[in-house]
Amino acid sequence: MTDAERTELEAAAFRRLVNHLRARTDVQNIDLMNLAGFCRNCLSRWYAEEADARGLTVDKEEAREIVYGMPYEEWKSKYQTEASDTQKASFEATPHH
Repeated sequence: MTDAERTELEAAAFRRLVNHLRARTDVQNIDLMNLAGFCRNCLSRWYAEEADARGLTVDKEEAREIVYGMPYEEWKSKYQTEASDTQKASFEATPHH
């Protein structure tokens, strides 16, 4: 496999992950953080950081819109629910990087 082919596959896998997360609006970011140690916001931050490392400008809100498929505030108003006490306790007990 060439480097270009590997990059194409990685990009395709990223797009599938983003599409999956967009479709699973029932899964809250706190659930992702508690189970996997990352969430949609982490993914958008990584996207912006990688752009910056390559001399490109993608601000926080642009990156979030790429991951969420809509402005972040719109996603929050449509899909975000209040975290339960159990979710909050699990989040506090789990190390996050």
